[in-house]
Amino acid sequence: MGNTQLWKYCTTRQCQDFILSLRLIPGGEKMSREKQLACLYTLSNQGIKNYRRVTIAKKGGGSRQLLVPCGLLKAVQRNILHHVLDERPVSPCALAYRKGTDIRANASAHLGKNKVLKLDISHFFDSILFPRVYGAAFPDTLFPPAAAMLLTSLCCCKERLPQGSPASPAISNLVMRPFDEYMEGWCREREITYTRYCDDMTFSGSFDAPALITKVRSYLEAMGFSLNEKKTKLLTEGVRQSVTGIVVNEKLQVSRDYRKKLRQEVYYCRKYGIEAHLARIEAAEGIRWDKERYIGSVLGRLRFVLQINPQDEEFARYCRDWKEQYLG
Repeated sequence: MGNTQLWKYCTTRQCQDFILSLRLIPGGEKMSREKQLACLYTLSNQGIKNYRRVTIAKKGGGSRQLLVPCGLLKAVQRNILHHVLDERPVSPCALAYRKGTDIRANASAHLGKNKVLKLDISHFFDSILFPRVYGAAFPDTLFPPAAAMLLTSLCCCKERLPQGSPASPAISNLVMRPFDEYMEGWCREREITYTRYCDDMTFSGSFDAPALITKVRSYLEAMGFSLNEKKTKLLTEGVRQSVTGIVVNEKLQVSRDYRKKLRQEVYYCRKYGIEAHLARIEAAEGIRWDKERYIGSVLGRLRFVLQINPQDEEFARYCRDWKEQYLG
């Protein structure tokens, strides 16, 4: 039976019942079915009016533009995530936006390899268009067409997947599933390890780098994506190999620069006192920290070092001393 025939005998009311069964509107059980449906369709038709632009700084410099949905649409998108998308299978190679995975798991897959190739997808979320969201996240094998169209409209803005929606990360993994599965199989045959963390793809092992890059580029272009050629990096055994910010040459470890800066902060706070250190930061960098927030920030970074390398005795001692001194 073709996909278009699967919902052939689904009436308009049955399709509406299907939509309402997803429990998308918070407190919707207190509303009439007509009001719930009207609310959802209104949200789906307002487009950019439902969003505000937010600019955030990137760790490596520059900035990133987010489209953040209004409160009600964000709640609806979060319910789409939890009631519709969470249980959908994605490739095990996709290590972002999934329970039980993190950047440590992504990095550990590439530990101790002689070559590490890092590739980046340009404008990842902006390149995921309405038809691909419809086909990957809400296919007509699982959803009546009218329901799939509504769900896609609720998750897209200006015909694209907005970075800033709580549903977008899970949808991106569903969109990338064919690519992930194909590349995983292709790489496995050649004893290459492949993982993807959002728009960052990492390959490790022994391989012909130009041939691998060509393979990846051609598949991505067929899907409407393009490589960010400026971020292509081939790291050999003789240089520091880092994956999602974690060094993987011999053991998992955050970078030397990260550890050095954090070590200095702990030292200055211990020697001069935290208030004096924060005053120095404000005078030198123009950054004003709330004391309690700064204490939490340093503790979080110390714990991050230990999350990556639990055997790091130096930073385990810093962490213990910090908590004793500032958190009692």
